[in-house]
Amino acid sequence: MLRDQINNAVKDAMKSGEKLKLSTLRLVNAAIKNADIEARGGSKGPLDDAALLGLFQKMIKQRQESVELYEKGGRPELAANERGEIEIIQGFLPKQMSDAEVQAAIKAAIAESGAASVKDMGKVIAALRAKYAGQMDFGKASGLVKAALSG
Repeated sequence: MLRDQINNAVKDAMKSGEKLKLSTLRLVNAAIKNADIEARGGSKGPLDDAALLGLFQKMIKQRQESVELYEKGGRPELAANERGEIEIIQGFLPKQMSDAEVQAAIKAAIAESGAASVKDMGKVIAALRAKYAGQMDFGKASGLVKAALSG
């Protein structure tokens, strides 16, 4: 389903002449194809939508790091370009959860998995990833889960 949305967006960008959107979507398609090839090497099928959402988040994180580096290096035009790419990729992610929703989801996942200590953190993160793929930043969630389990 996500693949169809991206391909339709590529066609729309070509028709409307949006160069940044077109180039970004082509990068996304290339990343998807590379991930599919990598999965095939591991005897798996093409990526499902949940795995694609993870790939998109990874691409966004890479661009956010680039923005920081470009700003430190005094290259605001390149940082602006990366921000534009981030916005385009984020358009394919589901609505992000608020901080309160993330906290509630973490509490529920801890209760469901029966986690008692930091050793059980993997179970909680796995439960969150299964339910909320693409809806929360798991880097931040990891710290919150650790704090909840250790406190």
